[in-house]
Amino acid sequence: MIIEPVAGNMGCVPPEPGYLEAVREIASRHCALLIFDEVITGFRLAYGGAQQVYGVKPDLTCLGKIIGGGLPVGAFGGRADVMEQIAPLGPVYQAGTLSGNPLAVTAGLAMLKVLRDSDPYEELERRSAWLQQGLRDAAAEAGIPSTVNRVGSMLTAFFTEDPVTDWPSAKQSDAERYGRFFRAMLEEGVYLAPSQFECAFASLAHTDELIDRTIEAAHRAMRNLSD
Repeated sequence: MIIEPVAGNMGCVPPEPGYLEAVREIASRHCALLIFDEVITGFRLAYGGAQQVYGVKPDLTCLGKIIGGGLPVGAFGGRADVMEQIAPLGPVYQAGTLSGNPLAVTAGLAMLKVLRDSDPYEELERRSAWLQQGLRDAAAEAGIPSTVNRVGSMLTAFFTEDPVTDWPSAKQSDAERYGRFFRAMLEEGVYLAPSQFECAFASLAHTDELIDRTIEAAHRAMRNLSD
């Protein structure tokens, strides 16, 4: 069973309370492997990813390019008895042209050390929550229905007044209005994801000044949408 513990490819949609625990229990009961796709959530929500945040341990985890700090790199890992099936210990052969690439792996090790030693997640939470509230306030001031979902530094502003908890509810969003918002923000010098159904990501590069400017731009953009 392969899932994103926090959906990131229909916008940011967190799991309902108890959902991940139920998936874990069902997979264990049927002797099935539970695989978390943490390509988006890994090292973004916490040093231990979404599984640390929600306290649910998968059997395998897939991780992506965030490890490399700009260089292309991916990784997977999990339970020792499963990983021992991979060659040369076991019969499952896994390889690729860039597997174990020295440059990418060195960059990855350096990035993981920086994250471990600096522990940036409390500060990321503060900045992300500030941006989330700013977007909510901008929409409310303009009288535009919106829902801003956020988990850690992942967030999405959906143009709908109803909660977004799954794909059917995400699809109720006003994608045309989002497109207008995207273009208005671009004119303000703020580049967002061009689709209603993509996540935005806050980072330590987004200083307080930049977040303030983004929120001010959102207020102007929202007012233009309501005209």
